[in-house]
Amino acid sequence: FGFGPSDVTPIYSLFATWSSAKPKPNTREPMSTTTVKTVAVYSYQKYDKLLADKLTELLGSKPENVRVIPIGLDTLTAELAHGCEAVCVFVNDKADAECLEVLGKLGIKLILTRSAGFNHIDLYCAEKLGMVVMRVPQYSPEAVAEHAVALLLALIRKLPKAYNRVREHNFNLSGLEGFTIHGKTIGVLGTGKIGQITAKILKGFGPKRLLGFDVFQSDAMQELGMEYLSAEEVMAQSDIITMHLPLLPNTYHVINQDTIAKMKKGVVIINTSRGGLIDTDALRGALKSGQIGAVGLDVYENEASFFFADCSDQIITDDTLSGLLTFPNVIITAHQAFLTIEALTTIADTTVDNIKTFHAGTWAESHNHCKAPVELLTTQPVQPAALERGPSGLKTE
Repeated sequence: FGFGPSDVTPIYSLFATWSSAKPKPNTREPMSTTTVKTVAVYSYQKYDKLLADKLTELLGSKPENVRVIPIGLDTLTAELAHGCEAVCVFVNDKADAECLEVLGKLGIKLILTRSAGFNHIDLYCAEKLGMVVMRVPQYSPEAVAEHAVALLLALIRKLPKAYNRVREHNFNLSGLEGFTIHGKTIGVLGTGKIGQITAKILKGFGPKRLLGFDVFQSDAMQELGMEYLSAEEVMAQSDIITMHLPLLPNTYHVINQDTIAKMKKGVVIINTSRGGLIDTDALRGALKSGQIGAVGLDVYENEASFFFADCSDQIITDDTLSGLLTFPNVIITAHQAFLTIEALTTIADTTVDNIKTFHAGTWAESHNHCKAPVELLTTQPVQPAALERGPSGLKTE
């Protein structure tokens, strides 16, 4: 069952057998809850090689120590972790209760997510099963902030259209009129690390007003000149909205038909945080009507079926995504805002440190430990003007 980073092909044939099998009880010797010798890395991509190398350095060079799996984790693929003590997952893996039940029967004790967010993991079920969940709370917030600004500039200066024209030797400027950030009102939803860095970058363009929403108002942002308002007021008064909130029950679809109707006509929206923050059907309708002027997305609420995979030879069956891709005033990137050498290095180093923390038995005191607050399990209608930071105390992204 052992596979190294350069040997992933056999997994597909094993998956055909394992996917239809019922979970088998763990027959290995009872292990210490703080010992990890083998880890299954799901959703493995070529750019994860640094992570695989660092895990191999920590756990050993035997093929079974680090098992790389180039497909996502879900109930069917959970069996691929047979013989491992830990799994390492990414944002579009589906570690729901059903999947965790399978992993629990396999003896998995540690779940490592290569992300700051953890809405793809059922924390309550993990805790019930005695599993520890560790995350990477930040991995180059500058990378995400810079990508958000890159999307904004590409949209308002129509760079994709200009680039394609020139490539075809068309040097006509008609239809390429843009507008400046200078003198506009910018709204930042979420002023955690990423939101603050984004605000600092945008401040350099000379906006007329810099508005912000966050339950915990930053002194540094106020010194920068940010005016803190309710989420609803920020959305209603801004020419440009950039989103840096975590996805929680009370932030789900914070941008929806009602809040869009109160926005300025022609508003530009940038989302590099979580796809579920936006009701995409409402977004699409507002693009058609002209209520929203342009949209830059690095995330999409139903991205799990497409992002991180080559779908170039397939028909996109998601009508909403297909529709968005037809708009000339929409730019979508495939959740790549984090994808820098600096971020990948931090992800690898922090994941290794999380294993070491687990070995030391000090994970409960670690800031990287994800614990399930009872409040996160409730689902309530979104109240944009009264958004609250999650009870876990996590900073907005």
